[in-house]
Amino acid sequence: MRAVDPLDITPTAFSVQSGDGVRVIAANLSSQNLIRSATAFFVVVKMLGLETNLQAGEYRLQRAMDSRTIAQTLTHGTADQWITTLEGWRVEEVAAKVAKDLEIPESELLKVVKEGYMFPDTYMVPKDATAGAIVTLFTDTFNEKVTSSMRSEAKQNDLTFEESLILASIVEREGRTDEDRPIIAGILLNRRKANWPLQADATLQYALGYQSKEKTWWKKELFEEDKAVRSPYNTYINKGLPPAPICNPGLSAIKAALYPKNTEYMYYIHDDTGQVHYAKTLDEHTVNISKYLR
Repeated sequence: MRAVDPLDITPTAFSVQSGDGVRVIAANLSSQNLIRSATAFFVVVKMLGLETNLQAGEYRLQRAMDSRTIAQTLTHGTADQWITTLEGWRVEEVAAKVAKDLEIPESELLKVVKEGYMFPDTYMVPKDATAGAIVTLFTDTFNEKVTSSMRSEAKQNDLTFEESLILASIVEREGRTDEDRPIIAGILLNRRKANWPLQADATLQYALGYQSKEKTWWKKELFEEDKAVRSPYNTYINKGLPPAPICNPGLSAIKAALYPKNTEYMYYIHDDTGQVHYAKTLDEHTVNISKYLR
């Protein structure tokens, strides 16, 4: 049977669930406009003797495929792998996840990834994808989610978009809810305008790197001596923003950096439950530390 559109080679995701019979698969193909007729597809599968060979999995089909080609493709097993990366992961964590799921060496991915732009999401990735193709998939999603009009908002905070992305990466690690992220973004901007060091623990964790004993890229407990580490990412000893993002922020953190909440707060701490406590002065901040952390 002829293809729906011989000129349309755009890949279309198609899923076959375990237990789906030929009639269900045919109906689903028809609903996605991948075949002209569910009945005709059913007949083609029967004629080819493939009714017991169709396999569950995720496929990339094209409307340029005829029914015979689609039927044969659906006998080849899963063509793609679902991969989920989380907000706040640094590129090494993203590379480790992709390497585990797709068996691509982390070193190859780390050659082409760009911190801050590996948008955290759930992706359906071709199993034969190259490191470059995977990075393009992530960055294309970033460019789709973070629109040009959003990027232009950075200037409202006297920042370039790249600076806003750096801020967003800090906010992602420092903030835990959609409510506190814009406030924390505003506090960090208040410190920057006052020419204070940002003193963000997340940047210090980034500077310290992988912790072999804890088996994490983010040191769980920081000590006073950690604040002396020599790194451009140490915002305890360097004023202003670090030179690049420290992780890959999600959309909530990016929006918080672009649309921060304007307050008079200059300080914040998280208590043991994760709740944030804000302060306008050092005296108030000291009281919060005594009350919630000691």
